[in-house]
Amino acid sequence: MNRNKMDNGAIEQALSELNAAASEPWSVVDGKLHKEFQFRDFNEAFGFMTRAALVAESMDHHPEWFNVYKTVRVDLATHDAGGITELDFGLAGRMETIAG
Repeated sequence: MNRNKMDNGAIEQALSELNAAASEPWSVVDGKLHKEFQFRDFNEAFGFMTRAALVAESMDHHPEWFNVYKTVRVDLATHDAGGITELDFGLAGRMETIAG
């Protein structure tokens, strides 16, 4: 996947495609892809994070995330590129699949 910073038009197009398959929409907040996932309980939220961590490691791309009880807040950006890249959308899509 491309690690070059995407322009606003490409981000809007990719965001539209990602949200077409998402349970709840992703957005762009402070220059990062952003979403809050809600689960039934802590165990389910932590299980999601564990599975997502394995995928992120295999992609060599690591999220900024925060967990409290059944909520996992995710922010994705490619720091070396200085913004959002295809890699961020790739990981977001994989997270959607994991969250199922």
